[in-house]
Amino acid sequence: MPRPRKRRRVWHEPLPIIFKPVGIPLDGLETITLLYEELEAMRLIDLDGHYQEDAAEQMGISRSTIQRIVTEARRKVTQALVVGTALQIEGGTFRVPAVHWQCNDCAHPWEIKHGSGEGAPTQCPVCGSSSIRLRRRRQHRKSDSENRSEESTVD
Repeated sequence: MPRPRKRRRVWHEPLPIIFKPVGIPLDGLETITLLYEELEAMRLIDLDGHYQEDAAEQMGISRSTIQRIVTEARRKVTQALVVGTALQIEGGTFRVPAVHWQCNDCAHPWEIKHGSGEGAPTQCPVCGSSSIRLRRRRQHRKSDSENRSEESTVD
């Protein structure tokens, strides 16, 4: 049994879209499906100009995986343009990260999906206080044995 696919991080809430040649009915066309993570990989590398290593880190995958994803995505887009098939953007294994907020007065935590268009909140949704803050993820602390082994190797 193959290993389950790792969920890729996509920074914008995707919408299903179909691109097709003008003047040809959709029901008479072959359709190619471009996955959301393939579109995100192309956006990061081709549109935003990130190196593959940076794009892979943003999506939470390895550099070799993003190379495979962007190669397949470019093949699909090129086929749709050259052969004249419909390009349907949908599906995939992905997640949209959330931005975590917390009220300083009532300690209520909440989150807003990144790319949802809601913007930064101005007040707590529970108590209405404007004293809110962005919650940061905690960094994992190194164990004492890891710290000691690093100290012993540093000269």
